Amino acid sequence: MAPKFQNDQKMLRRSALFATAYGSLALAGVGRAQDKSSITGIHEAVESFVDRNEIAGAVTMVVDSKKTLHLDAAGYADVNSKTPMRPDNLFWIASMSKPITAICVMMLVDEGKIALEDPIARYLPQMGGLRNESAERVNVSVLQTLNHTSGMRELDAPYGDTSLANAVEKYAKSLVQFQPGTKWRYSQTGINTAAHIVEVVSEMSFDAFVQKRLCEPLGLSDTAFYLTDNQQKRLAKSYTRTPAGELTESPIFLLAGKKPTDRNRLPAANGGLFSTPADYGRICQMLLGGGTWQGKQILSNRSVSMLGRPTTGELVTGFTDGNAWGIGCCVVQAPQGPTAMLSKGTYGHGGAYGTQAWIDPVRGRAYLLFVQRANFPNADASDLRVEFQKLAAAGV
Repeated sequence: MAPKFQNDQKMLRRSALFATAYGSLALAGVGRAQDKSSITGIHEAVESFVDRNEIAGAVTMVVDSKKTLHLDAAGYADVNSKTPMRPDNLFWIASMSKPITAICVMMLVDEGKIALEDPIARYLPQMGGLRNESAERVNVSVLQTLNHTSGMRELDAPYGDTSLANAVEKYAKSLVQFQPGTKWRYSQTGINTAAHIVEVVSEMSFDAFVQKRLCEPLGLSDTAFYLTDNQQKRLAKSYTRTPAGELTESPIFLLAGKKPTDRNRLPAANGGLFSTPADYGRICQMLLGGGTWQGKQILSNRSVSMLGRPTTGELVTGFTDGNAWGIGCCVVQAPQGPTAMLSKGTYGHGGAYGTQAWIDPVRGRAYLLFVQRANFPNADASDLRVEFQKLAAAGV
């Protein structure tokens, strides 16, 4: 039996959640009669991870193409002040930015302005000089930047530049590690290169493109590379779990000592976005709806299907067994382990600090888990993800 203090803390967290839930549900566009506020067992399961100091807190969400089936918060947004986690807390979503980058590229594919099979040098002439370690000239395609088969070398400080243009100039001078298309190796530089192609083709900065072409049509008020002062107040704090089993506050390495509001850093397409479950859930709803949300066509149905269609053949890919890679998204090919409860063809992405969003087109559901812990050994294979998805898949 849990000590009385622990039970009291749970009651305080739960009371605070109920006090804010209806407002948060309204922000998420939910709360209609057919919506469910929670799926049985998820809150208690997440609380058990909080009680064991595995995480400080989390927000969980399940959606279909039209409504929210589950939205719940557990634990703390700030452990020291005992501030309860709320459904409308913001999170650094890290590599969950990559599918958004892919969506942006596919918008321009829909318009005939980008072709996935084109060499990136068609859009970025400086990439025409890319060479491998044998000094041979190589061509990287747009698709290869998005499915991590480009071979482009990682830089030591992927977030150190002030613009994507500056970063790409450095990438263009780096040697390619292997013949593009012959291996799979997770590449931050490839994703940022694809985003700079979006900038060149659209004649807009990448953050402006995301805002105008995705956030505004979907009504996403809390998805951004740079936060406002008010948004920063709702940013859940991130933590590291020590060997002794304690949680200590951990800085977001994306920021490199800067504030989330500072704009003197690049809009990192590989991992620079902040968001809320409600906002990201709406992106998932759009994808579940074949590219349409509330009558607005954001992406063609063909492009949506391509995001989750394997493009890496027989290459072994990360980050858990049984996966392939689509366009900016991991694709479950053989469900097993942490993906055992998902359908073949489920696609999505995790983030460095434990955030997850997986779209199951067979069941017509998306599962979202937002947490901020810095040192998961592999967040895609965490026990927390497994337990949440198991309960969520069984509950809808």
